[in-house]
Amino acid sequence: MLVQNYLSGDSAVNIARSIESAVAGGKIAGGSLLPPVRSAAAHLRVSPATVAAAYRVLGQRGVVIADGRRGTRVRHAPPIAMPVSAPLPESVRDLAGGNPDGALLPPIPKLAHEQRLYRDDLNDPRLLDLARGQFNDDHVPAETIAVVSGALDGVERVLREHLRPGDRVAVEDPCFTGVLDLLSALALVPVPVPIDDEGLDPDALKRALRGDVAALVITPRAQNPTGSAISASRQRSLRSILAKHPELLLIEDDHAGPIAGAPYRTLVDASRQRWAVVRSVSKSLGPDLRVAVLAADEHTIALVEGRQNLGIRWVSHILQRIVIAMWSDRRVQSLLKRAERTYTERRNALLRELRTRGIEAHGASGLNVWIPVREETPVVQALMTAGWAVQAGERYRLTTSAAVRVTIATLEPEDAARLAEELARVLTPSPALARTSRAYRP
Repeated sequence: MLVQNYLSGDSAVNIARSIESAVAGGKIAGGSLLPPVRSAAAHLRVSPATVAAAYRVLGQRGVVIADGRRGTRVRHAPPIAMPVSAPLPESVRDLAGGNPDGALLPPIPKLAHEQRLYRDDLNDPRLLDLARGQFNDDHVPAETIAVVSGALDGVERVLREHLRPGDRVAVEDPCFTGVLDLLSALALVPVPVPIDDEGLDPDALKRALRGDVAALVITPRAQNPTGSAISASRQRSLRSILAKHPELLLIEDDHAGPIAGAPYRTLVDASRQRWAVVRSVSKSLGPDLRVAVLAADEHTIALVEGRQNLGIRWVSHILQRIVIAMWSDRRVQSLLKRAERTYTERRNALLRELRTRGIEAHGASGLNVWIPVREETPVVQALMTAGWAVQAGERYRLTTSAAVRVTIATLEPEDAARLAEELARVLTPSPALARTSRAYRP
């Protein structure tokens, strides 16, 4: 049934209420295009100004997204809670979760802690100094730094302070599902930019930025799900493009940090008006340490910390002190270098075994390998039957082709050959299936 059939009311408030009720009741699906203002006004026998006001109300409430000449659409709402996955059978190896190897995480130190009181500093100065040193080593301007509760928390806070519902945000394609869900929750419109092993495609980025794009969110290394890492030549190309868009909000997510297996190549320079680089400790020191450091321009840091003061106020100083102790410990630094080497060996082992069998795969850095396939579900199901749990690529993709993601964090090199052999068997159809496929070709 047409969306127009659910419109009712003779005032902006009542028209907006009718649409919101239909959306909440499942009668109007996410992505549905609302009728043009004049068409809806004629249907309701009200003025176009009344309908336009109703659409503005819906936009402010995050129900719809106005996308210029493309029209106004009902936004796709993210799941309120992620579905709980059924536990894997003991015989199945979990290569789907995206977790680091627990055996490669440094031990959490036991520290004496003095109680922190209100009106004390938001952030421990020692943590800010350590973070500033790391950022400076990676050529990230870091005069002002905030502490946030993880990488996505930092990305969300920056987006909330600078953007409004309906704004368009350029993202990598494929893209981390957390970023896509976050954009949906904020009623922001993702604009996909394809990537390869060296980062964003420059020509695709140029095309994307010709539109009304307000921000760009990227992962310079250990990109999830593809493992892409920005190369030196690609860094120069992308910086040249971004220099022509100084007003663009640039957000970099360095979630893997020192265990990424690739150098950090930032696209930020001191001349950019609005930018942020968030570096998490979750993959290197442990997911339960909900700490990330956020370097950004002075205005952005002021906005982020101002909003923090209205809510959580500060990130636990117990957690901050733990990170300080671990970042200051030479033994931990040695363990992190060992973890980086181990992840690199495991990733390269799988890539090598897949190449030997003629299977295309990508994983320049990080904890994941991205493997293009013709269909995802049959591959995921067949590998599960064979004892391997991998992740279907559907939720990561916007316009790119089908693939599966394999997390290599716990995949020992000697197991890589077995997985590659099983995947080769799955991807090679039986003679009977091949004959059937040929028979149905147009």
